[in-house]
Amino acid sequence: METLMVDRIHSSLRLFMHRNAIFLCERLCAEFPSELNLQLLATCYLHNNQAYCAYHILKGTKLPQSRYLFAVSCFQMNLLSEAESALCPPNEPNSEVPNGAAGHYLLGLIYSYTGRRLAAVDHFMQALVVDPLFWAAYEELCILGSAEEANECFNDAAAIRVQQQYSAESSLQKLNLANDNGVLPSNLGDTSPRKSKQLYCNNTRDIPAHPYGMATSALQQGNSMPSSVAQYDTPSPTVTQLSGVVPPPLCRNAQIYLNAMGGEVTTRLNVNAANQVPRRKYVDEAKLRKVSGRLFSDSGPRRSTRLSGEATANTNLNVSQVGGNGVNHSSARFLGGYSTSSSSKMSSAAQRSVTVRKGQTLSTENFDEGRRHEVFDDLLRLDNTATTSSAASNVADGRWPAQDRSGGILAQDSRLMDGIRDLLGLLRTLGEAFRLSCLYRCQDALQVYSKLSEKQFNTGWVLSQVGKAHFELVDHFESDRYFELARRLSPYTLEGMDIYSTVLYHLKEEMKLSYLAQELISVDRLSPQAWCAVGNCYALQKDHETALKTFQRAVHLDPRFAYAHTLCGHEYVALEDFENGIKSYQSALQVDERHYNSWYGLGVLYLRQEKFEFAEHHFRRALHINPRSSVLMCYLGMALHALKRNGDALEMMVQAISADRKNPLPMYQKAQILLSLERYEEALEELEHLIAFAPRESSVYALMGNIYKQLNIHDKAMFYFGLALDLKPPAADVAMIKSAMEKLYLPDELEGDL
Repeated sequence: METLMVDRIHSSLRLFMHRNAIFLCERLCAEFPSELNLQLLATCYLHNNQAYCAYHILKGTKLPQSRYLFAVSCFQMNLLSEAESALCPPNEPNSEVPNGAAGHYLLGLIYSYTGRRLAAVDHFMQALVVDPLFWAAYEELCILGSAEEANECFNDAAAIRVQQQYSAESSLQKLNLANDNGVLPSNLGDTSPRKSKQLYCNNTRDIPAHPYGMATSALQQGNSMPSSVAQYDTPSPTVTQLSGVVPPPLCRNAQIYLNAMGGEVTTRLNVNAANQVPRRKYVDEAKLRKVSGRLFSDSGPRRSTRLSGEATANTNLNVSQVGGNGVNHSSARFLGGYSTSSSSKMSSAAQRSVTVRKGQTLSTENFDEGRRHEVFDDLLRLDNTATTSSAASNVADGRWPAQDRSGGILAQDSRLMDGIRDLLGLLRTLGEAFRLSCLYRCQDALQVYSKLSEKQFNTGWVLSQVGKAHFELVDHFESDRYFELARRLSPYTLEGMDIYSTVLYHLKEEMKLSYLAQELISVDRLSPQAWCAVGNCYALQKDHETALKTFQRAVHLDPRFAYAHTLCGHEYVALEDFENGIKSYQSALQVDERHYNSWYGLGVLYLRQEKFEFAEHHFRRALHINPRSSVLMCYLGMALHALKRNGDALEMMVQAISADRKNPLPMYQKAQILLSLERYEEALEELEHLIAFAPRESSVYALMGNIYKQLNIHDKAMFYFGLALDLKPPAADVAMIKSAMEKLYLPDELEGDL
């Protein structure tokens, strides 16, 4: 009973029938209370997003797997200190972290969220050492800015470790399978058809006494759990658990059938041979499956009642039970392993239909007992013939079976190693590109992404990463193009859509932004990315209060979503609520201290408050994280200029222009600094160059008019002031320009107005 319940629970989890799995597992724990069964129940609850249930079930448990599942439930409930204590008990400082790479990864996340960066990096590295294919650990290292080059992580040494792990796991599985079926380990290398059938059958008498061992962690193994009970290390029911009739084994074949029947089958065949109709070599599979199903369904008390009138010495009951159960599930699998000729014969026989008249007794409802044995005898004879002919061909070619096996093993190992190298090569390219992106070396990252094959490049994740790289390069048009491609290929993907909405905000694509927000809400209205897109819609319409509410909703949905905190800060600054703006930016930095946007937001806020030393500090922190940002260099130069450090400010503006020659802001600020230094000709030259990039920017013409005013060239000053007004500047700028035009011939009064 325990075996079947465990198998049904795993099957329900695999099919995402979580409520059914929880119900059955509760019955399992009630009938067979043990900590391992509690692990399975907690796993069911975690799959059903009920971490609080798993928390209460596993609290106080001691087994490593229980501690891991308890830590997962604590992590989902944001009880980080309890999760850490479960993975690393304070009273056991030298205890091993449960579940290897997964345990180290979870512990790394806990340390990262609690601000212990060095410890987090150490555990992410240990996770990669245990499992070189653990991409999520490398991704977190990149986000923390501490990842090694991908060539160092996904190299040949990693390939050898993966091969060793795979070989060890494969050997362990074969050994467990052999022990489950009573096969000696020395026979594992025998790959003949007969040995293969013996190896993969289920001898329920020899299954270990534990229901599922350490394999109950569905979080570690994912949802793709095999249905075979042998892979769960599950036992057969004990004698006290049997209720009159033994449940059918879960994997059967004809060899087990004949071994179970022993000499009795041969005797019955010889006795009935004279009374049987001519031998029928092929059997209707559909009928076989139907009859065996009836045999199993009737194996309860009702069947015993039907057979009560028969002689007790008759052995048909045992034969029917074993034969019916043996054919019920494995007939198609067993018959499918033979030669093409036998398969064609069987498929032709399967087309026949046989009707069973209602009211027949058990012996007549089933097809003739001797005929059934003849069918299996023929099948085994076909197996022996195929094996003999294969062996004969090997001898004729000068090859012995042992040589074939060794050659096959070498070929298999070679194919395995090639596959591992190919996978590591792919991870090496993706990992290096992602690492460069996290270091904001976006141009280098784009070059690495371009090395991917067309199949890998045209995926939602890669295209979103390329779009992000172009966004960091302030190339919004290219970013829009790649994000749009990503949306076409993966319209259900939400990762990166918050950045895409910001791209559309900068491009002032109001209609596209509104459509994107509606699509994201329809995909998942509980995702922070969707509400960030909605907030950017309102921000583009200057409705800052509504935008702030939507960004706050994104924060409530995921408090660890740093960009939502930052967008809240931007809206507070727009509403001139600087105190709450500072709190929002600091909340973002508590989630991710490398989120340079928040450092930049704090710098802008302090710059507006004329706290220039604070502004300089925060701009430098942002620039340390993203040292190639032209915008950050420009704002740092503005802070230095406000501190009267014009030489440093001018040098910073030159660096900003070199970093991005298409960015007009550092050119304009450089002209401002040159004007303050009374280097009018250089300032005019810079502005003339700027007009080529921003021909419709009114502030550029207004500044040129002011410079010509300082040079006492009044006609040109009036001309450029007029151009500035024609470009419809903001209302505040209009007032300043008109005032400058009115005071054009009053230089002392005009000074300081622009």
